[in-house]
Amino acid sequence: MRALIQRVSHASVTVDGAVVGQTGPGLLVLVCAMAGDGEAQADQLAAKIAKLRIFKDAAGKMNRSVLDIGGGALVVSQFTLAADTRSGNRPGFSSAAPPAEGERLYEYFAAQLAAQGVPVETGRFGADMKVELLNDGPVTIWMDI
Repeated sequence: MRALIQRVSHASVTVDGAVVGQTGPGLLVLVCAMAGDGEAQADQLAAKIAKLRIFKDAAGKMNRSVLDIGGGALVVSQFTLAADTRSGNRPGFSSAAPPAEGERLYEYFAAQLAAQGVPVETGRFGADMKVELLNDGPVTIWMDI
């Protein structure tokens, strides 16, 4: 699985003019299931993100996790993270999991992150979503599992 993780002061996702998910201080996690991924990759990604130390401690060093700060996560599906841009000017997405499997793993990942103790809200798989965020830092981490 592939994720783009952003440390945020707040983030929200809107579908058809209605907010469907939001978080205060914590993480915005854009996630994509890749072809061949399964629950093992989702489990590993959820555990890694929950413990990822990207929040400042009292000394100002990135030494605390989202769990440590009592933050939440907004998890948004984003198949475009699978973009292959090596040739031409139009990205290819054939390395993304098929839609039904991508949705299943997206939902499973969000549930596994919540099972780690992180309050999780989500976007809506396959919808035209508008994501707003205030990136804190900025801190943006790319992760492949």
